[in-house]
Amino acid sequence: MLGPQGTGFFLILIVAFGALLFWVAVAKQAVFRVFAACLAFIPAMVFGIAAVNKYYDYYQTWGGMVSDLTGGGSAGITKYSAGGLDPGKHLQQDLNNNTNLYADAAVGYQFHTTITGAQTHISRDVYVYLPPQYFQPAYAHYKFPVVELLHGSPGAPSAWVNVLDVIPTFLKLLNNHLAAPAVLVMPDSDGGERYSLQCLNNPGGIQDMTYIAREVPAEIARLVRVQLPGKAWGVAGYSAGGYCAANIGLQEPGFFGAAGVISGYYAPLPSQVPEGNRPGAKPQKVYVFARQPRLAARNSPSVYITQVPSGVFLPNFWLAAGQQDKGDVVAAQEFQQLANLRQANVPLEILSGGHTGSVWRAALSPMLEWMTPQLAQEVAIADAAAARNAHTTRPPVHPPVHPTTRPPVRQTPPAKRH
Repeated sequence: MLGPQGTGFFLILIVAFGALLFWVAVAKQAVFRVFAACLAFIPAMVFGIAAVNKYYDYYQTWGGMVSDLTGGGSAGITKYSAGGLDPGKHLQQDLNNNTNLYADAAVGYQFHTTITGAQTHISRDVYVYLPPQYFQPAYAHYKFPVVELLHGSPGAPSAWVNVLDVIPTFLKLLNNHLAAPAVLVMPDSDGGERYSLQCLNNPGGIQDMTYIAREVPAEIARLVRVQLPGKAWGVAGYSAGGYCAANIGLQEPGFFGAAGVISGYYAPLPSQVPEGNRPGAKPQKVYVFARQPRLAARNSPSVYITQVPSGVFLPNFWLAAGQQDKGDVVAAQEFQQLANLRQANVPLEILSGGHTGSVWRAALSPMLEWMTPQLAQEVAIADAAAARNAHTTRPPVHPPVHPTTRPPVRQTPPAKRH
């Protein structure tokens, strides 16, 4: 009732606004009338913000809202340095010294670190979630697959944790044996909530795609016990992050084996970039491919997927959209038809809702259920190949708890015509 979307909260704002207007009407002194009118602006403004939040179904609790807007959600999350000659060993020692292995083996462990790109020199926070299996003896030598999750704009990586509840969602799937264990990586894809870089390599500007698609995966592979970037890595995102996932999947196919696009779009929009490409500078609206139609086409998944040479490997695509957002549904259906020319039965989930948080939350379970077994299968293939190359009879190191065949494609009903 009194949550950010609760009826009681809206009623309180209406009553407060009405009381202040009444004060304006009955106050005899001008100073009090002006004071009451100024105060009336506050509940009116909050009502507007709350209405937008309710429409997009984004913040459902006060705690999630405060944590996401203030960055307070990261206050209780351990931060590790990515530096050092042997960062993987250093991190593992810190995990052994500073965590409760019994609890971690039950619910997993989340931390964040700062990753600086060697080529781009971009430096941003990256959230990492290690699943419970990472701390279990049966997986002691297992190199996990990875799902890289990209947030929307405006947004931050903490939204995956504080707003979309990705960790409890993933844990529920793991406990019910509906998903395979994987490490979740949530980078900051914009460098600040004022910006919208769309994971693009801006000609002469910020090389955001290189950082997200190459430098972050390479550093994560050094930090924790995961597969090298390749077919055992997946990329997924919602809204602008969905566009990022689709574009990166096509632009960097050798680094990812699966791509999940939730309420995404399939051609670049004008970006909000820091003035002069200086981190923290005033944002300015720029179409980064102005007067460069070939680059614009290459970074338009709906166009470029028809131009990728037939011999080039493409990641498997999974799509989702909210039924009430006709634009999202039509864009997803059109991209599905194009992707089906390269892959059999590209799944498309049409979910109740629009371009809203409720759709993004609802899409997480089927996306992870579809993606992680495929990535685990690629781990098994890589382990078997490594064993053959080493000329040893030792069996590949991976627990025999996941299917060795590609999971069935989720059948979804056709979208309703608007």
